[in-house]
Amino acid sequence: MFYEKDGAVWVDNTAEGLDEKVLLRRDGTSVYMTQDIGTAIKRFEDHPGLSRLIYTVGNEQDYHFKVLFLILKKLGFPWANELFHLSYGMVDLPSGKMKSREGTVVDADDLIEEMVGEARATGDQLSKLDAVSEQEKTELYEMVGLAALKYFLLKVDPKKQMLFDPAASIDLQGHTGPFIQYTYARIRSLLRKAEAELPVVSSQLSVTEGQPTTDEHELLPEERSVLKLLHHLPAVLQEAATRLDPSSIANHTYELVQAYNTFYQRVPVMKEEDPAKRQFRIGLSAATAAATKRAMWCLGIEVPERM
Repeated sequence: MFYEKDGAVWVDNTAEGLDEKVLLRRDGTSVYMTQDIGTAIKRFEDHPGLSRLIYTVGNEQDYHFKVLFLILKKLGFPWANELFHLSYGMVDLPSGKMKSREGTVVDADDLIEEMVGEARATGDQLSKLDAVSEQEKTELYEMVGLAALKYFLLKVDPKKQMLFDPAASIDLQGHTGPFIQYTYARIRSLLRKAEAELPVVSSQLSVTEGQPTTDEHELLPEERSVLKLLHHLPAVLQEAATRLDPSSIANHTYELVQAYNTFYQRVPVMKEEDPAKRQFRIGLSAATAAATKRAMWCLGIEVPERM
């Protein structure tokens, strides 16, 4: 129910367990809620094919969006039922919670610059990029720095509050984006070597219920582990889209590269003397690289061909 009081326009949401809310002040000026109502209407007018609108905003605004969605329903917009608030937990730093009033809010550009600097420092310590040009190094460090930041945030359930540790996020041996990037780059290096040394390299692997279509050799446990994770990836992607939870993609990708690293350390690939086994393992490696790149793309993270 909409009504006027003291010259202002209000909406009564008490019947739905919420409060009364002013929409227009007595002088005709708007409030945040009014602006959000107008913005939502404008978006659906400008994009007639829009089927769903997702607001990715911190959980401190949960109540605001409950009221917003309810008002739009009361206004009679049929698409109001397709509005969704993806409420995520707040992000803290090792120094403590960010508070605007205390001047402890971190600018995103500054944080990205810091992460790129962390990536450069790590890369310089490893000294594996001596033959790479400065421009290529800069592009790689930016890619790794952004991956560290994005992955560290996305691997956590969006509803949970989290502590972001810049140093931990760049660890090439940890549960991080750079670790996944490094594994991808290692696989790509192996595949380039295989293409140079072998006449034919299969870049695809057919999988049925976690099993390869060929039964030329009995699968090792390490091969089976990788295959199962590859087989489950489409279901994980679908679940993430349904639940609006990218953390499931992030964590599944980490499990996949972990399983591949175990396989790579324990099972010979290029040194395998049996041609059928060698070809299968090269195909398994190629499938893992393709799946990793696809999953990381879904997270908005690039993977380098060399690292």
